[in-house]
Amino acid sequence: MYEQTWILIAEQWRRVSIDGDTLKLFISRNQGHMNQFESIFSTFFLVYSNNTCPTTNQLDFFYKKQEENGAIRSDYDLETGEKVILDPDNPECINPPLFSWAEFNIYHRNGTKRRVAEILPILERYYEWLERSFMDDTGLYVVPQGATKMENMIRTDAYYFVDFNFQQAINAHYISALAGILNEKSLHFRYKQKFFALKTKINRMMWDTETATYCDLDKNKRRLPQYSSLAGYWSLLVPLTDTRKTLQLIKHLEDPARYKSSYPFPSVPMNSPAFSSDGNGYNGSVFPFFTFLVCKGLYNNARYEMAREFAMGSLYHILESWSDVERKTFNLWEAYSPTGSRPANWDGNENFPRESFVHYAGLLTITTFVEIIIGLDISLPRKSVKWTMPSVEEMGIENLELRRNVITILSRKEKRGWEIFHDSKKLYYFTIETSERQKTLPIPSGRCSMLIDKI
Repeated sequence: MYEQTWILIAEQWRRVSIDGDTLKLFISRNQGHMNQFESIFSTFFLVYSNNTCPTTNQLDFFYKKQEENGAIRSDYDLETGEKVILDPDNPECINPPLFSWAEFNIYHRNGTKRRVAEILPILERYYEWLERSFMDDTGLYVVPQGATKMENMIRTDAYYFVDFNFQQAINAHYISALAGILNEKSLHFRYKQKFFALKTKINRMMWDTETATYCDLDKNKRRLPQYSSLAGYWSLLVPLTDTRKTLQLIKHLEDPARYKSSYPFPSVPMNSPAFSSDGNGYNGSVFPFFTFLVCKGLYNNARYEMAREFAMGSLYHILESWSDVERKTFNLWEAYSPTGSRPANWDGNENFPRESFVHYAGLLTITTFVEIIIGLDISLPRKSVKWTMPSVEEMGIENLELRRNVITILSRKEKRGWEIFHDSKKLYYFTIETSERQKTLPIPSGRCSMLIDKI
């Protein structure tokens, strides 16, 4: 699946002229517009292309479209360059504001401080536009449902959407982190304050104690726990919640009546009145970007074994759905059924799910495979690789390019016991974490090996 995904990626590039420049862009087949949400998520696997695929072009396209007031729209026509209004209820063309998260990830995988300095003013203007335009006197954000990317989910009477508010808090968190990289102390603390202010309001107003879930609010600021969904799990990505709430959210993932099915994770819990056994868009379909999000959240909260178990289950779900016997094809889909090994559906939407749609599925077949199943956390600026090994197995990665370095890390069972083999062009710092120990060692250039039991 990993190799076939890269083949599908190679087939979906187009050259687009914008402001006198030509950008090579990764765009889904038969799509005449560039979508912000999809483009952001694609960067999380393009960083593993060993420099064969341009990663930052996906974001630079949108930065070049930024308006004087700071606005960046969700969709742009590839021919005219104009914004595309796909949802009449979302005329401002808003999408989840996740550029800063993607840029922070790019910086640690293959980026430089120079790029951070170039894009930080763009991200700040974009944040301020959202703040001026969509934050009301409660301190929460009011946007159309389409801005959450959960367009058809049943959210009756919802006015304050929990996921968009979490996403803007995540945006503030990573703008603060990017400012910290540049030692911009004033900007760093300003956005840290914005993060904590929004975090506090969300936890005070949107957490429902009785159901132990984050939920939307109606116009009168009443909670709507009956329409809880994976929208609340954006909280696991960064420190947005306390330990007690985190444990309760994780407990729901292990509940067979809610999210723990053979096909993780349905977008709404299976005991929800909104749940559809065929998916019906965002009323139960399994979207790879949500599975990626939840697994990353678990991983960030040190639930390594659980994250790996769910990630493996998700890959088997994709594998079982991969082969279409009747059509004799192998494919990736935008979304999968929550009750079987087949694509999902969306009542009245004939274009759903999209075929060969790698923008979401690649998050599992590439990114989750490397970062959670194998367990590698790579930071190029720190010259570090952390390998979290929930279980000692024969696995690893070969010939991974880190700008001017190429590394191979493999675990194998030899006569002496389990060994880790390293091959590197330059020195880097290697941290290994098992269920029993954690240790950081400098790995010199060239080849070397170490016994896991002796670490």
